[in-house]
Amino acid sequence: MLVSQRPEAVLLLKDGTLFRGRAIGHIGVSTGEICFNTGMTGYQEIFTDPSYTGQIMTMASPHIGNYGVKNGEEESSKVSIAGLVVKKFSHVWSRPGGTSSLDDMLRAAGVVGISDVDTRRLVRHIRDHGAQNAIISSTEMDLEVLKARLAGVPSMEGMELSSTVSTKEAYEVGEKQAAYRVALLDFGVKRNIERCLVERDCHVRVFPMSSTVAEVLAWAPDGIMLSNGPGDPGAMPDSVEQVKALVASGLPVFGICLGHQLLAESMGMRTEKMHHGHRGINHPIKDLTTGHDEVTSQNHGFVVKRSDAEANAAVEITHVHLNDGSVAGIRLKGRPVFSVQYHPEAGPGPYDSRYLFDRFVTQMRIAAEERHKSTQNA
Repeated sequence: MLVSQRPEAVLLLKDGTLFRGRAIGHIGVSTGEICFNTGMTGYQEIFTDPSYTGQIMTMASPHIGNYGVKNGEEESSKVSIAGLVVKKFSHVWSRPGGTSSLDDMLRAAGVVGISDVDTRRLVRHIRDHGAQNAIISSTEMDLEVLKARLAGVPSMEGMELSSTVSTKEAYEVGEKQAAYRVALLDFGVKRNIERCLVERDCHVRVFPMSSTVAEVLAWAPDGIMLSNGPGDPGAMPDSVEQVKALVASGLPVFGICLGHQLLAESMGMRTEKMHHGHRGINHPIKDLTTGHDEVTSQNHGFVVKRSDAEANAAVEITHVHLNDGSVAGIRLKGRPVFSVQYHPEAGPGPYDSRYLFDRFVTQMRIAAEERHKSTQNA
């Protein structure tokens, strides 16, 4: 489809900044918090990551859609973003094994988008002025009408969204005779987390976030996984109490992104909204336990308050973000419990941090051996 054949579209930010372009995806109106991702590849995985629920995604890479989409590379069962902003959008795609165009996927999901936007200017604006709500429209062009609608969109701060994406029924992945049983609490889990566990000889049962601690422990897991997910962790007091009780079980616990934030909250550390967040596949992290640096995949708009983490005698900061010094990982001293703010499973992104899954498996093995010794001594 030629650019000139596509309807006009507008992108209006809450602070009044206006961008004009051409419609992509579904024709209509969409609202959400605008953010940006600096990744050059992996748009299908990004758009299907449940952590992006309620957000309008700006892609910093100038060409999007070139390689279409492929079944099996999605990170959830649906497209999660609320809207899409790009510079150049390709309706023509080419890829071995590809199944359809990105535009077809967006249309099927009802996702409103806009192309031909100066995304370099937009990204700079978000970096300077912070994350804020925005509206994309390819039908209504009256700016006063759009401003009125945008004024009614709630802030991401204080918003609980995990319940909209968590599985409603528990399900299992991996071989039942695997060496380890992992109970994965689903706050908006990415499929690649499940894959990374299965690859390490784990049988995984994915529990709805509404599951009781008794239900999780009744399955007799060897370890607990706290998944990523969308929204404000400070608006999830029930989940914080749930995580606190799971940590008290003594089992190994590994948290990723929102799971990391909920673990911190359960230990009395506060989280706070970032100015514009970390989203991309090239974020530098230092593992303070080894001194090694790693390039990571990140997607978060909230972070653990560093002052709270430093003041907590029961907690050790294990990872830091090298760009801004923010807390990127913690562990509980003397306990097999740890978490990271970023995405070691990648999808998309580098594999530098996959070793964290190996650490989790090692902790489950050690805990199982200790239980076996206790049984023999008894």
